Order: sequence, then C-alpha cells, then structure tokens
Amino acid sequence: MPLTLLILLPFVGSLLAAVLPANARNTESTLAGLVALFCTVQTALYFPQIAEAGVLREEIPWLPALGLNLVIRMDGFAWMFSMLVFGIGTLVVLYARYYMSPADPVPRFFSFFLAFMGAMAGVVLSGNIIQLVFFWELTSLFSFLLIGYWHHREDARRGARMALTVTGAGGLCLLAGMLVLGHIVGSYDLDRVLGAAELVRDHPMYLTALVLVLLGAFTKSAQFPFHFWLPNAMAAPTPVSSYLHSATMVKAGVFLLARLWPVMGGTEPWFWLVGGAGLATLLIGGYAAMFQNDLKGLLAYSTISHLGLITLLLGLNSSLAAVAAVFHIMNHATFKASLFMAAGIIDHESGTRDIRRLSGLRRMMPVTATLATVASAAMAGVPLLNGFLSKEMFFAETVFFDAAPAVAQILPIAATVAGMFSVAYSLRFIVDVFWGPPATDLPHEPHEPPHWMRVPVELLVCACLVVGVLPAWSIGQYLNAAALPVVGGELPAFSLAVWHGFNTPFMMSLVALVGGTALYMVLRWERKQGRINAAPLMHRVSGRGVFEAVLVQITRWGHSGRRLLSTRRLQWQMLWLVLVTLVGAAMPLYTRGLQLGDRGTLPLSPAFVLIWALGMVCAVASAWQAKYHRLAALTLMGGAGLCVCITFLWFSAPDLALTQLAVELVTTILILLGLRWLPKRDESLPASPASAALARTRR
Repeated sequence: MPLTLLILLPFVGSLLAAVLPANARNTESTLAGLVALFCTVQTALYFPQIAEAGVLREEIPWLPALGLNLVIRMDGFAWMFSMLVFGIGTLVVLYARYYMSPADPVPRFFSFFLAFMGAMAGVVLSGNIIQLVFFWELTSLFSFLLIGYWHHREDARRGARMALTVTGAGGLCLLAGMLVLGHIVGSYDLDRVLGAAELVRDHPMYLTALVLVLLGAFTKSAQFPFHFWLPNAMAAPTPVSSYLHSATMVKAGVFLLARLWPVMGGTEPWFWLVGGAGLATLLIGGYAAMFQNDLKGLLAYSTISHLGLITLLLGLNSSLAAVAAVFHIMNHATFKASLFMAAGIIDHESGTRDIRRLSGLRRMMPVTATLATVASAAMAGVPLLNGFLSKEMFFAETVFFDAAPAVAQILPIAATVAGMFSVAYSLRFIVDVFWGPPATDLPHEPHEPPHWMRVPVELLVCACLVVGVLPAWSIGQYLNAAALPVVGGELPAFSLAVWHGFNTPFMMSLVALVGGTALYMVLRWERKQGRINAAPLMHRVSGRGVFEAVLVQITRWGHSGRRLLSTRRLQWQMLWLVLVTLVGAAMPLYTRGLQLGDRGTLPLSPAFVLIWALGMVCAVASAWQAKYHRLAALTLMGGAGLCVCITFLWFSAPDLALTQLAVELVTTILILLGLRWLPKRDESLPASPASAALARTRR
C-alpha cells in the first residue's frame, strides 16, 4: 500500500464524518475507529522494511524547478511516531465513543479529530521540510478547532485562540528557519538536509536557522517561556487532551528537535539553547504541577515537565541521551494517555475534576483506581514500570555528562529535584483522589464507567507493565529502529535491563522517591492548614496575563498607527499605497544599483513614442475630467488602457494583451453600470472650463 494513503485516508474519513447525521454517534465513532485501526495495522506491517535502517520513500513531482516535490518518507523514527499517532488515536476514538454526550455535535468532533490525525501524520512522514511546515500549521489549525470544540464556553474560546496564536506564530518562525536551512543546503529535501550536517553547522547563517527552528519547536512543545498556553487548553474534551498531550500536537516540537538532531545538534549554541530551555521547563512544569487543584491541570503541567525532560536530553549533545529521549517519548505517550483518560472517567462519572472535592474513589471505582495508580507510578518513575527505565537513563546522562564543573554539578541535582516533583504530583493524583474518606458533595454518585470506555486505559497500563518488566523483549528492537535515524550513525551501547546494580542513577531514583514522598506529605499538611492556595512565587506572574497584556498593547499600537496614517479620503489612501510600492520597488535599486543587461539596445521607434504619449495624455486627461465629466473620464481611461494593450502586443506578449483587453472591457462595463445609478452632480459645484465655454456658445 502506498505511504500516501496513510495521510490521505484520515482526511477522507474527516470529510465523510462531517456529512453524517448528528445522531449517528455509533456510525461516526466506527468510521473514525476503522480509519485509525487500518492505518495502525498498515504502519505495523512496514516494520520489517525499516527495521535495519531502511527508508521507504515516495515522491510526487510538483514544482521540481523549485525543489518542492511532495515527498512521503518513513524511517524507523517516523515509523515509531506513526504508531503513536495511529495506535493511540485508535484507543482515543474508542474512549471518545463513550465519553462524548449524544447532545454534542459528534460529527464535528470526529471530523476534526481525523483531520488532526492526518495533519500529524503529514508532519511525521514528510520528506520535504517545506511540506513539513505546511502540515505543521495544519496541526495548529485543527488543534484550535478541537480545543475550542465547546465554543459556547468562554474558557474554550480563549484557550483555543491562545494556542493558535502561540503555535501559529512559532510556525511562521519555523517556515523562515526552514527556508534558511534549505538555502544553506541548496535543497528542501529531508534526505539531503540530513546528509549536510557539517555544511549546516559551519555556515554563517547556522545560528539564524537554529533560533528560528527552535522558536517553532519550543512554541509547539510548550517549552519555557511559551509553556503557558498548554494549561489553558484544558477546556478541550478529555479525549482531545489525551491525544494532544500523549502522541500528537505537543510531541511535534520534540519530534522536530529529534529529527534535526543529527544536523543542528552537537554545537555549543544547541546545548545552551535547547538544554537551557529543557531544564527550565522540566523544573517549572514539575513545580507548578504539585499545586494544581484540577486533575487535567495537574496532568498538563506534568506534560510540560516531561517534555522539558525530553528536550533537555536532546540538548545534551550525546547520542546516548538522544536514545533516552526517544525511549521517554514512547513511555510518556503510554502513561500520559492512560492518565488523561482516567481523569476523564473520574470527571465523567463523578461530575468534577476538582481534587479538593474528590476523595475515597477507590471504594466506588476500584478498577479505575488500580489503573490510575499504576499509570501514576509509571509517571513517577517507580521500578518495574516503563517510566522508571527512561528516568534511569536520564539520571545516568546527567551524572556522566562531560561539561564544565558548574554544569556537571547542577544537572544531577536538578534532575533529582525534578524527580521529587514528579513523585509528589503523582502521589497527589493517587492519594488525594482515591484514598481517604469517601467524598460526600459530588455532583454524581461515582461508579465504574462502561467496560469498553475503560479498555483503552487497560491496554495502555498493560503496556507500561510489560515494558517495565521485560523491556528488551517487548520494546528493544523497536527502540533500536526508532533511535538509529535520530543518532544519525551507529547506535551507542546501552542496556535495557531492569537492574543495573546500586549505582549513582539508582541512588538518585531512591532519593527522588523518598524525597518526593516527604515533599508530598509536607505540602498536604500545609494545604490542610490553609497555608497553600497556589504555587508560591509563580502565582505572581501569569503567563496568560502576560500574553493578554501583550495582545492589548499590540492592539493599542495598531489603533494609534491607524489614526496616524489613515484618512477618510480615498485619494490620500491611494497615494500612500503608491508611495509605499515605489519605495519597496526602489530598495533593490538602492542596494544593488541599476545595470543594463548584455542584450543590445534597439533604436527608438517614433510610433512607440506616439503610443505612449497618447496613453499619458489620456491618463492625465482622465484624472482632470473625473471632477467634471464622468463619462469623458471613463472614455479617456479606456484609451490609456488600449495604449497599454498595444504596448503588450508591441513586445510580443499577445496573452497579456488579451488579458488587458478583457479586463478593460469588463471594467468599463461595470463602471458604466455604476455610473447609471450614481446620484446627479451637485449643480453648486463649479463647472469645468469646457462646460462653461459650451454654455456660452449656446447662449
């Protein structure tokens, strides 16, 4: 089957879902599920072809002269991401079938969902970097529609606008960065870009391309200082949040960083920019997650923290750290998707996501409590779960990282502190919600959800357990295939064994577990005493507040500029446009000068001079007569257009001449029709000299 179908099929399914009747919830979910399942199975069947550094490639000629062909490309890394996009998408569709209310416009939901799936598949499978940016912006557009799905809610509209503004602006920066990168390499083809690492790093415009590309990646993956938009997107339906946070949208940024790691990584600017942003995001996200009272808010900030962990690993300029980043991308997708679904089940069955109102749900929802506990433990890095393995690799990279003494000391401490934060907010998700006395003031009586609504969570939690207990057997060959294109050469030696002895990374894990538990107990006590209502220090600076203040200031500047430059008179507006156009056209002449070409000049033709003189006379006379005699002005304007038409013929451009003639005819007819219904001229206006002379002659 052609690779192109993996991208086209979700878009076709989106169009079909959009035209289904509103009450056909089973039909819509079945359609979406079959599309996602088919793409998942087909992607899985490609694995033997890409397992040993293989690359599948399909190219459709479009604009070969500009290097813009449609290229679909799948290597091991793209295969892994495709499995996440389609596999978790299949589970989310099954979950959404039971989560969405029949009163919701379900066809619109599944239509947007499938279109978003196709856009994300386009990002992952693009073999042309400009094509990648196109699908990148489509993910921003469809995520805007999904986040604002419940558009009757103000928070949904605000969160959707914020997400679109931040990620859309980052997408424009990414486009500029890709254009610079293509200029450096001399091609927009991804294979040629990946093979030009030395050329890119040594080029004077490397830093420019790097900053622009990182702006696109950081805004999409909610890296500091652009992390504020992600928690504000929690007004989306929980299936959307589960999909965006685990396998798509926010993972696109780290996908891009990993994809371009062989080309743009390995330099000092990459280390400081990528590693610095990742470290700040890791700590800020984990710190803020501990103080959230909304279940989805807690998971949103934990997602920010884990994305910062992946970014930090990619910024360390180590091939083993890149392997750990790929591994954590896979692990994070499983436990974060299951946790968001568990949070949705709690909200769906109890009527609230407020942690302060939830308590003792393990008695009413024992199966959901068990599943959420295992997934939270994986997020905290508890041994025998998949999150522990990639967290251990992360700790090992910070310990054995070769850097300046200050950096070498700060990194392990920061990693351990971040591990403590993850344990603390994971315990809050488990203990505060499922343990303690039963809640008595819930909107609904909690109970287990329908069996098939819980099946996706069960499958994902089983994956966390299997990978945590048998990592080499269950995930080893897939990790090797996915990490090889990221490293860009031979894979470094690493082990997926569960036990590596009492080494420094294991001691860091123990400190994180014990310290995180103690931190949770202290914060719980402070919360009971009423001394903590929000994250200390962070509540004084609101990312959303800064964002909205910037938008207000830009709006004020726009109003001031409009008052300064605009006028109610059409002539002055046209004058401004003409002047700006002339200045813009003259800039190249000023910077590069005006030089004649190699072709010899032709002798001046009197007939050509006469045509242009006649045209200029008609144009000036048309402007002069416009104030006095409209029909005469229109006739003279047609004469000027006819002279332009003859000029095109003179220079052997009959196609332009025909176009000009057609435009002149249509424009003249339309203006005549307009003149027919214009009001009569005010007689108090001064008459033209020609009209006055005619009147005197008649007298």
